[in-house]
Amino acid sequence: METTGQFLFVYGTLLQAGNEFAEYLNKHCKFISDGKIKGQLYDIGEYPGAVIDNTEERYIYGSIFMMDDPETILKVIDDYEGIGDLYRHPQEYTRDEVAIHTDNGIISCWMYLYNLPVASYKEVITGNYVQYLKDATAPQ
Repeated sequence: METTGQFLFVYGTLLQAGNEFAEYLNKHCKFISDGKIKGQLYDIGEYPGAVIDNTEERYIYGSIFMMDDPETILKVIDDYEGIGDLYRHPQEYTRDEVAIHTDNGIISCWMYLYNLPVASYKEVITGNYVQYLKDATAPQ
């Protein structure tokens, strides 16, 4: 898979403190901006799945990072997301280059998109997985 873009948009477990791959990104990337893209976010179990949908007025929120070595970093994250020849098809995720909206304009970023049916999963209505997890663990 060609890796021309230097920006990566993440919205789920790659933003969580204590996740070894999030720590890897923090070592090898520079935070650029918060961002969003039209679509729906689903709770797949222990992680979220994003589905782009330009017809909805819902957004998926996350962070944009500039990678210091996109080819190497994307190989590591592809493996984390189960993408590549070693994994059976259809794969749970695809990596696509998408247009992410920021307060300063649009940035073309790599993003991992959920590639399987989502009908049986709960939608994260806010589109913000980190906040969704905080709300789920907050005392009632």
